[in-house]
Amino acid sequence: MTNDMPIAQFPAGWARGRAEGGLHVYRGLPYALPPTGALRWRPPVAMPDGDRVRDANSFGPACPQPFRRKGSVYECNIPDKDEDCLNLNIWAPEGAKDLPVFVWIHGGNLLRGAGSEALTDGAALARKGQVVVTINYRLNVLGYLAHPALSAESGDGVSGNYGLLDQIAALAWVQRNIAAVGGDPDNVTVAGESAGALSVYYLLCAPAAKGLFARAIAQSGHICSAQHLKENRHGMGTGEATGERLLSALGVSSIEELRGWDAQTLSLAADKAGFAAQGVVDGLVLPDQPLTLFRSRQTAQVPLLTGFNAREIPTLEFLMPPVPADAATYEQMIRDRYGDLAERFLALYPADDLRRSGETAAGDALFGWTVLSAAKAQVGNGLPVHVYFFDHGYPEADDRDLHAFHACELPYVFDTMRQSPPAWPKAPDTPEEAEITRIIGDYWTGFTRDGTPSAEGAPVWPDYSDGGAILHITDAPAVRHDLFHEMYALIDEDFARRRAAGNQPWNWLVGTAAPLRPLPAET
Repeated sequence: MTNDMPIAQFPAGWARGRAEGGLHVYRGLPYALPPTGALRWRPPVAMPDGDRVRDANSFGPACPQPFRRKGSVYECNIPDKDEDCLNLNIWAPEGAKDLPVFVWIHGGNLLRGAGSEALTDGAALARKGQVVVTINYRLNVLGYLAHPALSAESGDGVSGNYGLLDQIAALAWVQRNIAAVGGDPDNVTVAGESAGALSVYYLLCAPAAKGLFARAIAQSGHICSAQHLKENRHGMGTGEATGERLLSALGVSSIEELRGWDAQTLSLAADKAGFAAQGVVDGLVLPDQPLTLFRSRQTAQVPLLTGFNAREIPTLEFLMPPVPADAATYEQMIRDRYGDLAERFLALYPADDLRRSGETAAGDALFGWTVLSAAKAQVGNGLPVHVYFFDHGYPEADDRDLHAFHACELPYVFDTMRQSPPAWPKAPDTPEEAEITRIIGDYWTGFTRDGTPSAEGAPVWPDYSDGGAILHITDAPAVRHDLFHEMYALIDEDFARRRAAGNQPWNWLVGTAAPLRPLPAET
């Protein structure tokens, strides 16, 4: 090999990468066969070991996907999209040996995104002393379609969850191969944000993923009520029926006919038809509702770092119900929907600013409740948990009323603010911003290294079991014990009633979108 083109001797086959600023970088490494043709909507098949040196200098394709909304803060260029998308990227320090491994699962609503996005480039994190891996996996209809015909094809009688199975296959590849670039397969942290964090929660619940990672990081994830494959529970219909409706909407009579469609055309058509990708409870890949598994000690018994942001919803307005006409209408709608819980709800989300209250209620229910539910469950299971609340603002974001918006912590974790998408509010290039970026990256690196998030010159980050300790990240981090007790108690009680009713989804229907009281099963 040459100094600028290192060769890694992976068990899966040799690969030629690039030397970049003290790192050896390998891009576009396949971890499974292309899921095309007859392999569309089948579990991933391991890539046979190669007998030649593979060029690994370019990112591999991302899964076909709809385009992001023009002008969105998340809009970025993903030039290469193809169904042959099961690939990963590695950033490893030169001379690495037995370093911790950080495996990143991108977000994007299980609909969009790529492991090649510049916002989550692994270089800066790797230079802190770890091997960083980012992955691509099947999205949207290609990754999460359930259907009776697909279940019949499966020897286990299940379908859906293909994107989750891809993630498990990528982690298995890392276990087998990462030592070749100095990573420790016994010290892998799986991490993700938004849909990537939801994927982390799924992985914690998936029996096939147990033993593939030692720690987990979930940033702004949501444990939503999930469809069951064949049974209509929680008023959600079944995964198989959802697949049947999609085929009908597309004017297709069979799975075989749909396997003949171009992947990008299919992705766009499924999105237009309203297909919503999510994991499905099939009794095998996902044995039960994630919340049930968390609360009954049936998840992977590993330390967890998790948290959410102060204003998740302004860039995700599709998650928020319409703003009522006036305060009186809002208050009456809340009383009709929350009954004896209404006054507590209105105290937290008052009528003096209807839009802000709607945003906050949706963010708390989707992301805040999820974070605290997972934290409380893992603490109850005797496991270490570290919780953060990201509340850091800077002029351009605050001027656009996007203080601490969804995903805004990512350039602080990855030190990529200058690489963020074109419409992303840019933080100023100041010593103060550099310092908070260093601290956050060090906290995450410490957790990946040994389960203890630590940063020089920053507060000790206690376990959540210490009186509900939360790291409140503003211009500087501070430990708080007084955050969100009332919020969590209210939302959890409301969701518990819906679960008991048995015919209501929970944590998607919030505020003025919540079901009327009494719940149907209570009458």
